[in-house]
Amino acid sequence: MNDPLELGGRADAARQRIAAAALRAGRDPGVVRLMAVTKTVPRSVVEDALAVGLSLFGENRVHEALDKYAGLADRCELHLIGHLQRNKAGPAAGLFACVQSIDKAETAVALAGRLEALGRRMDVLLEFNTSGEASKSGAADRDALLACLDAVQSLPALRVRGLMTVGPLGGDPAGARRAFRLLGTLFEEVRSTRALEGFDTLSMGMSGDFETAVEEGSTLVRLGTVLFGSRP
Repeated sequence: MNDPLELGGRADAARQRIAAAALRAGRDPGVVRLMAVTKTVPRSVVEDALAVGLSLFGENRVHEALDKYAGLADRCELHLIGHLQRNKAGPAAGLFACVQSIDKAETAVALAGRLEALGRRMDVLLEFNTSGEASKSGAADRDALLACLDAVQSLPALRVRGLMTVGPLGGDPAGARRAFRLLGTLFEEVRSTRALEGFDTLSMGMSGDFETAVEEGSTLVRLGTVLFGSRP
């Protein structure tokens, strides 16, 4: 895509679909944030996205984001939504506003150490594997998620803002709804039983299933194809 007007139209259409899904569920559309996922998208398109009013972005890989977002950090909010390798904790600590994919204590400790060296504190989300697919990252069950939460809570450089999941592959609407409902239940359990500062983010839903995610309580949807078209 290289037409900012078309991108702006796609963003408006996505917002309308988000709003309609929220209203169907009796929710306030204003609580759902739209994230533009820019995996494989060139920097020029990111600049177009900024020009049409998009401000929340997600990247899957640290090394791709480093060049693409150089000098843009003060113009947008950038999250890492892909798996964080411990050896990439240093550059991630200096670049992202939030890491949405924390699922192991060891990763959290590595990231926190790098943040402390920079004098920074970072928001994180805990990733849960709601579909049980072996190819996906994320805590495998409730106990693993809560153990990770306990570990992260002990690290002053990190603030747990919520939970994240990737819906089941294959476009099964019923499976997606079950997955999102499961994460919503866990989210409410954590929110009601833990004293967590600013625990308010439920990141679920991508281009193929975001309306279902909104109906099930998502506060942040991660959209790539809907905004930028199919990737190679």
